[in-house]
Amino acid sequence: MSRVAKDGPLRVALLSYRSKPHCGGQGVYLRHLSRELVDLGHTVEVFSGQPYPDLDREEIVLTKVPSLDLYNDDDPFRTPKLSEFRDWIDVLEFAVMKTGGFPEPMTFSLRVLRELKKRRRDFDLAHDNQVLGYGNLGIHKVMPIVTSIHHPISVDRRIEIEAAKGLKQQFGKRRWYGFVRMQAQVAHRIGRVLTVSGSSKTDIVRDFRTPAEQIHVLPLGVDTTIFHPRGERAERVKGRIVAMASADSPLKGVDVLLRAVAKVATERDVHLIVVSKPKKNGPTEKLVKELALSERVSFVSGISDDELGDLMATAEIACVPSRYEGFSLPAVEHMASGTPLIASRAGALPEVVGDAAILVEPGDAEELAAAIRRLHDSPEERERVGEAGYQRVQERYTWKAVAIATVEHYRAALLAHKG
Repeated sequence: MSRVAKDGPLRVALLSYRSKPHCGGQGVYLRHLSRELVDLGHTVEVFSGQPYPDLDREEIVLTKVPSLDLYNDDDPFRTPKLSEFRDWIDVLEFAVMKTGGFPEPMTFSLRVLRELKKRRRDFDLAHDNQVLGYGNLGIHKVMPIVTSIHHPISVDRRIEIEAAKGLKQQFGKRRWYGFVRMQAQVAHRIGRVLTVSGSSKTDIVRDFRTPAEQIHVLPLGVDTTIFHPRGERAERVKGRIVAMASADSPLKGVDVLLRAVAKVATERDVHLIVVSKPKKNGPTEKLVKELALSERVSFVSGISDDELGDLMATAEIACVPSRYEGFSLPAVEHMASGTPLIASRAGALPEVVGDAAILVEPGDAEELAAAIRRLHDSPEERERVGEAGYQRVQERYTWKAVAIATVEHYRAALLAHKG
């Protein structure tokens, strides 16, 4: 083990309870990190529940750890057939879902613990991609484990409860986010933690009571083969605003952006494209109708990486209107595309974008509208802000650098485990 800890190739079990390939930070992180680790000469096996990831190298083994898939986009909160139940973990998963909770982090961790106990000699260590289930405490006894916490979900919980209307909705949100207590208990007992920003580290220390010396800041990267300026190949579309955010999540502030666009659209010819799929008759669809924005707003989903890169590079203005971000890959991807960015002064966003974006108060539609007008009316400022963002990405955010730094944390965890 000492030879491996110092300089040898590592065998990594990379754990992710859900790995949506093209949206959601967990799936994107897993995809790019696994590719870069393999390119550095390490062996990676991904253990994932549904939805399964897209992986960029044939050498990466995907071991499926199927759940009952109770939150499938096409059939959410479904009732499985009796024949689908395989063991007591499946029964637990269904029971927690039926009582309003979210069981996937816990049940995935129990399933993957069972697998890794059988295969402890196949890996040097495990890397948990924000599962933080009780099973991880068992994995910690089987082999060294490094944990990535992109941001503590306690923040999502707090914002969604504040946005809930009435006691019934508040109770429902508290029940749904019941797993956050488990994650907090696991986080301060699990060893080395990686997070993406100083802001997230502060939140983890406060909400999960994890010792600060246990947490190490390691920013995320961006795939510059996809997200880059297109130049003459794709012209910027006049008046086009692009945002990439979960449409119905209060955390992501799409409602604020819609209200801001409604204000700007009374005076200027603008069109907003949101990369997301809103719920049918959900709060976002209803707000679009209420603001009479049907001709000014469109939603796209299910597009390829190249199509997404092309879309982001044709925007005149990009927006990240979140009420909180632990890092924000979309912000970095917008900047990598050379698109002038407006972002909320929330969570880690000021830390991530520095002086390479226009910052506005989270939740303030008036200030966001003023920033959109300002960039819309000034080609010179759009060029200045877009160039500043592009340069910041080249200097700070690449996936190869992330992987190299991650391996150093792996080696430190191995040495600590040996000690």
